[in-house]
Parts: sequence; C-alpha cells; structure tokens
Amino acid sequence: MVFLVCVSAALGAQTKDKAAKHSGRAAALHYLDGELQRYEQQTWYWQRLTGAPLSNTAGRTLAAMSVSDLEGTVRTWQRRALTAHRRAQRPPHMREWMCIHHYEGAWNDVGGPYWGGLQMNITFQERYGGWLYRTKGTADHWTPLEQIWVAEKALQSRGFWPWPNTARMCGLI
Repeated sequence: MVFLVCVSAALGAQTKDKAAKHSGRAAALHYLDGELQRYEQQTWYWQRLTGAPLSNTAGRTLAAMSVSDLEGTVRTWQRRALTAHRRAQRPPHMREWMCIHHYEGAWNDVGGPYWGGLQMNITFQERYGGWLYRTKGTADHWTPLEQIWVAEKALQSRGFWPWPNTARMCGLI
C-alpha cells in the first residue's frame, strides 16, 4: 500500500512538472507572439509610409515553432522594424520639403481647403496618403514625417508643381 502511494505521488509530481513546463512554454509563446506582432506592425507601418515593399512573413504557424525559433523570428522582425524606421527618418528631399514648409502653414494647420505643413488639399491627401487619410483624417493630424513622405510620393509623378509659388521661392522649379 505504501508503494502505491509513493508511485502515485511520483506520478502526480511528474504530471505537475509537465503541466508547469507546458504552461511556461505557453506563456513564453504568448509573450513572443505579441512581440512578433508588434514588430511586424511597426515594420509594415514604416515600409508603407516610405513606399518600400512590405516584408513577408515566413508563413509558419506559432504552434509549429519552438520557443527558440520564435525568439529568432522576433529578433529578425525587430531588426527589420529598426531598419525601416531609420530609413523613414531620412526622406530623400528633406531640405527641399523644409524650405517649402517654411513658406506654407504649420504642421497642424486646419485652415481648409489646405491642411498641414505642406498645405495639402483633400484630393491630394486621398491620392498620395490614402491609408493615412482613412486612419487619421486630414493632414493636420499626421506627423510632419508622414506629411513629408506623402509629399515625396507625389514628387515622383508631379515634381514640386503642387507647390508652384513656394517651390519657386526655394529654387526648385
């Protein structure tokens, strides 16, 4: 009878150990999944803002990954987010945009029919910054960096012509 009690207690302890390991693994996976999603979203935000192609996920499911695999994936996405953020901080024509801004409105200018520090009308905002317009509203709600990158997208097809007077004052046209 004592033998059965000892065996039963030993099996109970093993079951608790397995449960603790499983719940520890589950907690680690849950935390790492949250971190992974956060870095993916940050990466895609900066890539979308700058017009860079969006990074793809590997397509693996969380259940199929070990904790160490997931940690490595989180580090990869963390590096991608940092790289995309650094790139976004340096728009190619920053000096030119700052000159135009100098003669235009404040970054939070709400004086329609033009909004923001580069005085963008609604059509311009929808065409070149559609996702920002849909999520944040008019350009006066965007950060200066977001406004500049939207203008940068317009520059590719229209040059500095949407700002004819200020671009002339800045020697851009």
